Amino acid sequence: MASRRTSARSIANPAGGLPTAESAGEFRTHALVLPAEAAGSRFDQALSRALPQYSRARLKTWIDSGAVQVDGRPLRGKDRVLGGEQVRIRAQLPQQGEVQGEAMPLAVVFEDRSILVVDKPPGLVVHPGAGNPRHTLQNALLAFDPRLAVVPRAGLVHRLDKDTSGLLVIARTPEAHTALAAALAARRMTREYLALCTGVMTGGGKIDRPIGRHRTLRTRMAVRADGREAITHYRIEKRFRAHTLVRVRLETGRTHQIRVHLAHIGFPLVGDPVYGGRRGVPAGCPPRVAEALRSFSRQALHAARLTLAHPDTGRELQFEAPLPADMKQLIERLEADRA
Repeated sequence: MASRRTSARSIANPAGGLPTAESAGEFRTHALVLPAEAAGSRFDQALSRALPQYSRARLKTWIDSGAVQVDGRPLRGKDRVLGGEQVRIRAQLPQQGEVQGEAMPLAVVFEDRSILVVDKPPGLVVHPGAGNPRHTLQNALLAFDPRLAVVPRAGLVHRLDKDTSGLLVIARTPEAHTALAAALAARRMTREYLALCTGVMTGGGKIDRPIGRHRTLRTRMAVRADGREAITHYRIEKRFRAHTLVRVRLETGRTHQIRVHLAHIGFPLVGDPVYGGRRGVPAGCPPRVAEALRSFSRQALHAARLTLAHPDTGRELQFEAPLPADMKQLIERLEADRA
């Protein structure tokens, strides 16, 4: 197992990235022969089995556009194959949307030709959306490596909330994106977080409660019987006088999952403006600690560890990122208070 710790360098331009792609996009070319066992299968299914590095949606687009030739002629996805057909593909990878690159600091933990691992600071939105059209991590990634324009969402495989800090893996090729997305869906990617909770826990545990959109407050999520499966594991790292630092491992990846689950069992994250309730300061709390708690204006949540299999080699990689300064300072004050 390979292990990497954050020794992040701040990058504000793409000088260190891979060569840029042509503005019109990149081409992928393949020549293959369908195996005999494909006989009787739909062509799109046979092609998907032959080229698992691409999503079915991408292969369908290529088939429909005529970029795929079978024995010198186009074939529909629903057509049946006999096995032994010669398939040739020359397809363009389209640029993704209108998101533009912006030269912004980017803390790169690891990079090679297939993946990037970055340490996202708190306060940075992952991708453009309503109210955040620019200055996002996606903009920074496109400036660092313009070739990411041909990868869905500039290579983003998973996301973190704006005010959650920590590790994210980025796919640098469409093939790596497909592999990493499949690993995430199959729960083969391990994501561990450090979360500072209000209240003193007596032990760790597992939360297995479905999560769905809140019935009346549509910007919030909630535990709902008709929600999607959501499983969170947690264990105690440190106890303080009125707080607990826990290490959380996600088995699923629902929106706001950790925040919703910990609030549901009565231990909301410190500083969470949505699920944390009223900010309370414990009785008898020293002024320095009370000030730190009142001024911590985001959820105290950090993606501290990421473990995955490299999409090309299958080699297991593990990355760690230290706590950001604001969360580290708050924990140090809580430790001083406990002492």
